[in-house]
Amino acid sequence: MVEEDLKFEGISPMGEELLRAFRLFRKADWRQKPVAGYKPSEIMALICIGNKADSVSCGMQVSELSRLLRVTSPTVTQLIKGMENDGLVERNMDQSDRRAVRVTLTDKGAAIMEQSLAVFKTSFEGLVDYLGEEDSRKLTELLGRVFSYFQERVFEPAEPEHKGDAE
Repeated sequence: MVEEDLKFEGISPMGEELLRAFRLFRKADWRQKPVAGYKPSEIMALICIGNKADSVSCGMQVSELSRLLRVTSPTVTQLIKGMENDGLVERNMDQSDRRAVRVTLTDKGAAIMEQSLAVFKTSFEGLVDYLGEEDSRKLTELLGRVFSYFQERVFEPAEPEHKGDAE
């Protein structure tokens, strides 16, 4: 079935257009493209670690990285293991709390982070050039409002209607 042929019964024409527009982003896979051969989750972890003001000297705790990435600590631990195997990060014991582990970027990790930031910069500055300053500002505002809308509402499926129910 072609996307244009897909009909969403019971949705207004405008609601249908919005749904189609959101579905296009899923197909574009713009967030899932690897940078320098690394997955988006690895890139985001490198950026979080690299942007921490004192991460160069003492590193970032796994719990803090978990909070920033909005994933569980076990997920971050697995992510870090893979990145450590690739030579992107190092894990060290916290000097003040031997139970805590701190993660720092290696030179290779810092280089991949810088390369990724350059890709993001080019991509989003290109989008601003394409849309123009005013439309970019409007889009930013609208996307923020869309996020708030979906965060504030809990969507539960409506009870299915049963044929033959007595009224």
